[in-house]
Amino acid sequence: MSWVSTRTYYEDINQLVQARTSKVASAPLLIESLDFTDLIRLSTAEQWAHAADVLADSARRLEQAGATALLIGANSMHKVYDKVAEAVSVPVIHIADAVGAKMKDAGVTNATLLGTRNVVMESFYRKRLIAHGVSLLPPVVEEVDAMDAIIYDELMLGKASRAAERTFKTMLTNMGQRGAKGAVLACTELDMVIDVDANVLPIFDGTRIHAQAAVDWILG
Repeated sequence: MSWVSTRTYYEDINQLVQARTSKVASAPLLIESLDFTDLIRLSTAEQWAHAADVLADSARRLEQAGATALLIGANSMHKVYDKVAEAVSVPVIHIADAVGAKMKDAGVTNATLLGTRNVVMESFYRKRLIAHGVSLLPPVVEEVDAMDAIIYDELMLGKASRAAERTFKTMLTNMGQRGAKGAVLACTELDMVIDVDANVLPIFDGTRIHAQAAVDWILG
């Protein structure tokens, strides 16, 4: 949803296409960047119903423009995935299904989930991972509050602070001590403050994995 997320998806997809084809290649993409103003920190049923309508309308426009598959470039908005998928006749690639399949291939069956409050605390994302055989640590409220604040107040504004990096490193260490064998980055901006390739736990970056699923579709 944020412009930071859109930029990350665009870069990841194009870099993956180049890596698998040629250095001059670029991905054929249709992008609808939505105004996040009325779609941030939703809490009521009415707000989520409005979000479902906004995303479903966007999906229809993209399909009419020629898209053959769709991505929702935000973890939290997968709460309205079913409404979006019902609105179009083309596949909508679910981020948690892509992550769950990747974790199953890697043999990681016990993990922790990092993201905004609704992603970590509600079932819409967690149940998709569980369906792929992944057990998840129960959320710790204090950690969820800290993650939510950093994501909304810093990362979505394009800020990446040393303090946020230290906070997440401490969290990941604690989560590993509680039994997690991997960590799922279920927020598109978290790679700004979490080293995906070198950390105390194996990191499954949802954005990168979602982009890989898109490239698999593009290259067929």
